[in-house]
Amino acid sequence: MQPINIKEKHSLFTKQWHPHRIATVDNMQVLLAKIKGEFVWHSHDDEDELFQVIKGTLYMQFRDRTEIIKEGEMIVIPKGVEHNPLTKNDEEVHLLLFEKLNTAHTGNVKHERTQTEYPLI
Repeated sequence: MQPINIKEKHSLFTKQWHPHRIATVDNMQVLLAKIKGEFVWHSHDDEDELFQVIKGTLYMQFRDRTEIIKEGEMIVIPKGVEHNPLTKNDEEVHLLLFEKLNTAHTGNVKHERTQTEYPLI
C-alpha cells in the first residue's frame, strides 16, 4: 500500500488509445490512457465505465448529443449505452478509467485499436 502518483504514471508511456493498469480494486481496474483524435463507436453490454479527465478536454459522443468533460471532471457511461470518446484540435487528453476487470477495450466492437491486455505500470 503506497500512494500512486497519476502524473508520474502517465509519463511512463506514450502510446495513445492503449490503457495501462495502475491498480485493481476488488474486481475493478484503474487504468490510465492517453488519447488523441477519434476512437470507435461502441458499447459495453455488462459493464459501466468511468472516465476522469486528468489533462485536457474530452468530448464524449452519444447518438443524441455530445458531452464535454473538462480537466478535473468525470463521466460515467452506463452499460449498454453506445458512445465514442474523442479529442479536438490535435489535443492529447490524459484519462483515468475505472471499470470491471476484463472489460473489452472496444466493448462489443472488434477494431484495430482493440486491446486484450493492459500492461501494469
